[in-house]
Amino acid sequence: MSMFTRYILFIVAVIVQASGIALVVKSFLGTSPISSLPYVISLASPFTLGQMTFAINMLMVLGQYLLLRSAFDNIQFLQIPVTLIFSWFIDFFMNLWAWVVPTSYLFQLLPLLMGTTLIAFGVAVQGIANVLMLPGEGIVYAVSRHFHIEFGKVKTGNDVSLVLIAAIISWIYLDGIEGIREGTLISALITGTIARFFLNHLGKVNEAGVLVFHPHL
Repeated sequence: MSMFTRYILFIVAVIVQASGIALVVKSFLGTSPISSLPYVISLASPFTLGQMTFAINMLMVLGQYLLLRSAFDNIQFLQIPVTLIFSWFIDFFMNLWAWVVPTSYLFQLLPLLMGTTLIAFGVAVQGIANVLMLPGEGIVYAVSRHFHIEFGKVKTGNDVSLVLIAAIISWIYLDGIEGIREGTLISALITGTIARFFLNHLGKVNEAGVLVFHPHL
């Protein structure tokens, strides 16, 4: 697979992930942990979810640079335009999924599970493309590398921290907890498992650099 193809694959994966985030929000059962903070701030401000996603992700890019310094690969600055695309498509899909207004708990679970699956698919394909990380993953990698802490532990700590900060902001400015419900927990628990499923069964990059899809799918 050429580097150009890898980047195209990565961008497609980012767009798919953005669609999943918007669909999870439309379930009204809470947002994914990584989106909880920008979502709550968007509710408490005139800014959209996409705009707040971009702003917070830029802080994460800055955090990566400050932590890694000379070890920060300049190619990772491409996270900035990629995040711009990611954020724009979040708002695009928020408008596209405007018709999704669940009328029962069962129909809330449907967009939640569909959205979480799309997020997991996007994460898996980004792993297959293997060219960049979105800032949410990039800051976890930077903290893990700088402080020599296992990536998984930092990832969990990062997600929990974002949800806690979102809850505090929501409690102060929205007079209650908004955007954090059982859907947030469900998304946190199953996204990784679904992503691993896609990574194991969707395809792989062989030694020649060619993406090979498994025929039984």
